[in-house]
Amino acid sequence: MTSVLGDDFISIVDEIERNRNISKEQLSQLLAGHEAEELRQRAVFVREKIYGKDVYIRGLIEFTNYCKNNCYYCGIRRNNKNIARYRINEAGILACCAEGYKLGFRTFVLQGGEDEYFTDERLCRLIGSIKAGFSDCALTLSIGEKNRESYEAYFQAGADRYLLRHETADDDHYRRLHPAELSLTNRKECLQNLKDIGYQVGAGFMVGSPGQSVDTIYEDLQFLRELQPHMVGIGPFIPQHDTPLAQETAGTCNMTVTLLSIIRLLLPHVLLPATTALGTIDPIGREKGLLAGANVVMPNLSPRDVREKYALYDKKICTGEEAAECIACLKKRVENIGYSIVCDRGDYK
Repeated sequence: MTSVLGDDFISIVDEIERNRNISKEQLSQLLAGHEAEELRQRAVFVREKIYGKDVYIRGLIEFTNYCKNNCYYCGIRRNNKNIARYRINEAGILACCAEGYKLGFRTFVLQGGEDEYFTDERLCRLIGSIKAGFSDCALTLSIGEKNRESYEAYFQAGADRYLLRHETADDDHYRRLHPAELSLTNRKECLQNLKDIGYQVGAGFMVGSPGQSVDTIYEDLQFLRELQPHMVGIGPFIPQHDTPLAQETAGTCNMTVTLLSIIRLLLPHVLLPATTALGTIDPIGREKGLLAGANVVMPNLSPRDVREKYALYDKKICTGEEAAECIACLKKRVENIGYSIVCDRGDYK
């Protein structure tokens, strides 16, 4: 016999899937973790109806760890004097793309701090070079807040997608994580501009960040429902030792996985990564993410000698592996749980 709790839980999951919405009370019950396997199974069912058992790979190129911002949680923040700074030049970035292309990548993600050295002119030239050399590939940018004109210039130069995690949709919580010169209002405006321009847009938030609550997570989910992004990147908060939040408690794999499943039910078609941070907090975290509704992984194509320098958080995995080693390992791990990595752009369906 199914327990009353089990009946209630299934009813909640049914309602969330049917309405593509969630109440604060339902969220609280799901985050309590009772019978979470039913939630994960439903999320996997929804994901496989749309994307089958395919897992899309994105080749991550962390091309600069300079940043003008001073976010309290981030290891590459402006005031961190203990980090060795670096920039990869255009030739080096193109070499990463060439290596990735040989390994089967058809999406490249240029990720970096908000580095003022990379002007719009330099970035547009770089985007054009990548698209000229790898015309069948999608190019994603993840380089922070810019004005609308800059976003339009990158789009015209050939950029296809843009990742900009909102981190939290609650203004008071945002203030706890960011200095006064940054605002949630501007972050949301950037995301709307990106969507209006025509990018495939990614938003997302940290799980378990200091001050997070059921109320703030509810605001995150409602913001995502309103924005309707093409991709949502969530991962556990992991402290970095050279930041003001170094002594805070990390987020958990379990809560992250539960939220991945909830997001899959709210946004059935969304591209949903099992992040490196999830693999850092739990040795099989990425597998758990894929078995909870995720369908994207983002191996690192950056040169091995700079990977440890892109220190957003502590103990990041895969900093010592060559790209070929990393993808071979990941393919095997994905196959072991019944999925397969596919070599195409992996566009939103």
